[in-house]
Amino acid sequence: MLLHDQPMEEVLVQILRAAWLAATLPIVIASLPIPNLSFLRRTLIGFAGRGKIMQSSSQKFTIPQRLFLHFYAVAFLWTTLLLVATWAYAYSMVPLVAEPFSYSTITSFLTGGSTIRTDSYKLRQRYVAWEAVFLLFLMEFHVLRRLFETIHVFDYSPSARMHVIGYLTGLFFYIAAPLSLCGDCAVEVFNFVANLVTEFIVKGKNQMQVTEFEIFQILNPLFRLGWKHWIGTAVFLWGWIHQYHCHKILGSLRHSTQAEEYVIPQGDWFEIVSSPHYLSEIVIYASFVVATGGSNLTIWLLFAFVVANLSFAAVETHKWYRQKFEDYPTSRFAIIPFLL
Repeated sequence: MLLHDQPMEEVLVQILRAAWLAATLPIVIASLPIPNLSFLRRTLIGFAGRGKIMQSSSQKFTIPQRLFLHFYAVAFLWTTLLLVATWAYAYSMVPLVAEPFSYSTITSFLTGGSTIRTDSYKLRQRYVAWEAVFLLFLMEFHVLRRLFETIHVFDYSPSARMHVIGYLTGLFFYIAAPLSLCGDCAVEVFNFVANLVTEFIVKGKNQMQVTEFEIFQILNPLFRLGWKHWIGTAVFLWGWIHQYHCHKILGSLRHSTQAEEYVIPQGDWFEIVSSPHYLSEIVIYASFVVATGGSNLTIWLLFAFVVANLSFAAVETHKWYRQKFEDYPTSRFAIIPFLL
């Protein structure tokens, strides 16, 4: 089953990689200091601009910024679906017994084991499935907090707008990003769920085989993945906590000032960069790269898009702050301390 589905998995992974490249390259090109690219830059600013950095000439095809709520509602529902399906698949079909390329596998290879290639592939798939569960669990933790913040922390101005292209890009991102975290086993998971649904339709509820779940057995494989996953978790929590603090600062400013009045944010990472909520988002997605040991190209490309997209927006926000406030701190960078 695993070998039969492998080509389809490769197709899905290649589509995801191509999508991230196609989304990232225009941003990178537009960011280059080349006069001939000014039109592309203005176009991207028009699409990506929102709230205070939305150009007055770019009000066509815009929607209220409060529809950010849709991003995180979709992200939460989609990530939950992927997490539950992948976790059920991993628990039922590929119990984790060891990390891929373990000592026993290497020993078998050195002694000329005839089934080494098949066994290594199966072992790798077990590891990949449980790693995907781990990454989706972190993503779920992230988007659930963002959904909470959008409802209870932020109070978007009625005049705050965003371009419909930016809105569609956001929906694409929160569908493709969780899928990228489990892309290497997503086809197998979809087939597993489809088989369960078919079996349920054919046999009915009473004829279905009952699977008993024990909390320890469900969670135990996640604690056996490896040290890189826990380092990735530490990086994730570092960014997650700082982003929450920065969003609370922005939310409190909105509640404490008049509707159209802006003030200079203070506190936490705002002391070093103009867009610390973007910086912490970069840290969060960097944690996925760390958790996979930098071995997953799809996640690298997802991370590259996050860096390019948020850096582009942060530079425009930094310019806006410096033009708006004469006393804006000159020591602050746009998004990356000492670099950008």
